[in-house]
Amino acid sequence: MLSFRKHVIIVIGSFLIAMGTDFFLVPHKVLDGGVIGIALIANYVLGLHIGFVIILCSIPMFAAAWILNREIFYNSLSGMLISSFVIDLLSSFRADFLDLFAPGALPSALLGGSLIGTGLGIMLRNNASTGGTDLLAHFLSRYVRLNVGFVILLMDLIIIGFGGVLLSGSTFAYSLCTIIAGGVATGLITLNRTSWHHQ
Repeated sequence: MLSFRKHVIIVIGSFLIAMGTDFFLVPHKVLDGGVIGIALIANYVLGLHIGFVIILCSIPMFAAAWILNREIFYNSLSGMLISSFVIDLLSSFRADFLDLFAPGALPSALLGGSLIGTGLGIMLRNNASTGGTDLLAHFLSRYVRLNVGFVILLMDLIIIGFGGVLLSGSTFAYSLCTIIAGGVATGLITLNRTSWHHQ
């Protein structure tokens, strides 16, 4: 079982991830990497709830984690479920937020990426996460002789590239900024902290 402190950290991280996603990325149809990026594509193209798609996409990865590494399974499950719930919860406040603060596409991509990266970084620093494609990368790295971080980056580029084809070239460009901002934020927060992955 996770400690109360870890649950509090997961909730704080989830709110930062949800704010970055709902208030900054969605209004400009910008993507993030990982499972959030897949869920955003499904939201923009099919109108599906982001949190619901995250849970759906995570099922095979969590099934693999249950079989291969129970510790990773338990450390990631709460983060995935809570962040998915909070993303869908905050989506109903998007219009209210945009009435108060509505930056352009590039500032939104950078701010959104930074918030998501900060939320993930806080979780990772406390040995929790949202699971996502980093779970997949962690398992793939056992069989493919590539660094986990490189595998994650490769998957992120494939996801935003696919989204760019479906949506627009500017979507790809802004999404690239989001991934870079998120990576920097996560990296700064987890500095001097060894962890088995990053989102």
